Amino acid sequence: MELDPEKHASLLQARELLERSQRVAVFSGSGLSAESGLATFRNPDPDALWSRFDPTELASVGAFEAHPERVIDWYNWRRSVLAGVRPNAAHLALAAQPRMIQITQNVDNLLEQAGVAPQQVYHLHGSILHDRCHNPACEYRELVQLEKPSPLRACPRCGARLRPAVVWFGEILPEQTWYQAQRLCMTLDCLLVVGTSASVYPAASLITLARRHGSRIIVVDPNPRETDGAADIHLVGMAGEILPSLLDGLDLASTP
Repeated sequence: MELDPEKHASLLQARELLERSQRVAVFSGSGLSAESGLATFRNPDPDALWSRFDPTELASVGAFEAHPERVIDWYNWRRSVLAGVRPNAAHLALAAQPRMIQITQNVDNLLEQAGVAPQQVYHLHGSILHDRCHNPACEYRELVQLEKPSPLRACPRCGARLRPAVVWFGEILPEQTWYQAQRLCMTLDCLLVVGTSASVYPAASLITLARRHGSRIIVVDPNPRETDGAADIHLVGMAGEILPSLLDGLDLASTP
């Protein structure tokens, strides 16, 4: 990758920071998967999902209870798109750091496809690869066939409707995953923030939490973001262009 002198200097500075850090983790958003062909949510790109769809009509409990078929059809469309995409260079560069924890807002499985061990990925917003029972008292969950996802159907255990196993607007994050992510961010020397607008809370508060506990922040993103004020170093560009050069030859870990 050819960089202008200023960007090259920033890249070297970021590598030096990572080399000095004993505990490094990644916090990623939809920009990480954009180069694989998955639409972002709040990117300035006019194709960003929330510029084309109203989130309250497709990603909330109220929407599902009012129009369950429409919600399931929309998620099944996203699943069919995911079935046809593959990890990009950014996913592969992250997967080459097997001791580093990946905290992600993404509901896809591209990190795992790239080779990241499932236990190393903290999915804050759930997984589009699974359905779960909408009944809070029922814990039924099943894997979805992305190439041919099932339409709206009843839970085989309790009869309530099945829904995507993702976190909708107004819902709380998975308790154990959120606790693990918070605890980790309180111990880091450096948090690598990749492809996120940092506008969805409480997930975005992890950046502030890490910084408050002494972590340095490296942001990789092509656009000005809310993260800019928190960044020690901002590497401007696509993740698939920057991360291979940034991480090549390094051996990073989230625990010493």
